[in-house]
Amino acid sequence: MAQGDVPCALVVMGVSGAGKSTIAEALAARLGWRCEDGDRFHPASNVAKMSAGQPLTDEDRWPWLRAIADEIDRLCGKEQRAVFACSALKRSYREVLVHDRNDVRLIFLDGTQALIAARLAARKGHFMPPGLLDSQFLTLERPAPDENAIIVSIDAAVETIVDDIVRQLKLSPT
Repeated sequence: MAQGDVPCALVVMGVSGAGKSTIAEALAARLGWRCEDGDRFHPASNVAKMSAGQPLTDEDRWPWLRAIADEIDRLCGKEQRAVFACSALKRSYREVLVHDRNDVRLIFLDGTQALIAARLAARKGHFMPPGLLDSQFLTLERPAPDENAIIVSIDAAVETIVDDIVRQLKLSPT
């Protein structure tokens, strides 16, 4: 994607508790785009497994990732734009989501394990228990330079994080 081109989809990624849903919603609102939470694409078996404190395996994740990729393709095919919140912890997962598209950008929400643990401890009513954070950080593969990801620190106010993303994307709200 050439500098200044507007992507059809942004994937806000990071470990549980990094603020993916919050940032994706605020970013989508700022840009006037649709927002999709990747959690809604999980099959019930994945939600049950995570609710029971069991980390997902790659085999659990492939159908979930393909469902999100299919939605990205569907929206982009209709020339619609969306921001997706999705952990996308491994490069292989991101490859399923992006699959060589040059009109999908990754936004990596970067934060320390201590900061995210504190956020998870304060969070109520989410199916992802705080005890799985260790497995999330063990699984996390930070985006490589060739993935052209935007990396933003989560140690700031939501509005400041969204400002940083929009500035790095060189986008204007529609």
